[in-house]
Amino acid sequence: MTSTMAGPSSAAELDAARLLLAKMGIDPAELVAEPVVRAEVPTFAEYIPVVAAAVSESTRRAYSSYWKRLEQHWGARRLDEPTPSELKQLAEEAKAHALVRRNSRGGRSAAENFIAATRCLYRHAENDGVITEAGNPARKVAKPRRLPSTRRAVHDLGLVEINEAAATTGDDPELDMLLLRLHTETACRRGDILQARPEPHR
Repeated sequence: MTSTMAGPSSAAELDAARLLLAKMGIDPAELVAEPVVRAEVPTFAEYIPVVAAAVSESTRRAYSSYWKRLEQHWGARRLDEPTPSELKQLAEEAKAHALVRRNSRGGRSAAENFIAATRCLYRHAENDGVITEAGNPARKVAKPRRLPSTRRAVHDLGLVEINEAAATTGDDPELDMLLLRLHTETACRRGDILQARPEPHR
């Protein structure tokens, strides 16, 4: 009677098996390890509030509109379902629908911020064990390359003319000169001045 039990595998057969597993992205140790029961991957609608509650107020304010866009488009989808191409498509939509301002750069900032918001969401999902690094589609979407800044410093002659005009015109030349000096020495922006408040001496 012929035995149906297979004999020991040859070295060539083992090498072929290892090669096949490597191509499939499987570690041989995973075949003998205890199966890991993973929790079901949450949907965007379920997970976005989790991340929004975990980040700082400034991050939440910067990314909330982009997370809202994700929830509107894919609220019922699981985090592991969208492909990098689909994320890139949404980034292009954010770029196309960006508000046009005087210093607009064709929506590039909107696309960049959308990708940054998506990466933040998926980074938290990785840290929480919701998805793996290999299963993170946001890692495979490149940010748009930033264009050179259009900001330029005022040349010396122009700065002299501005200071002369401020010192000789206006309702409060002394205050105007003080504000110009603050801008010149600190390079602070207009919003910083508008938020400045007098502080009583201690």
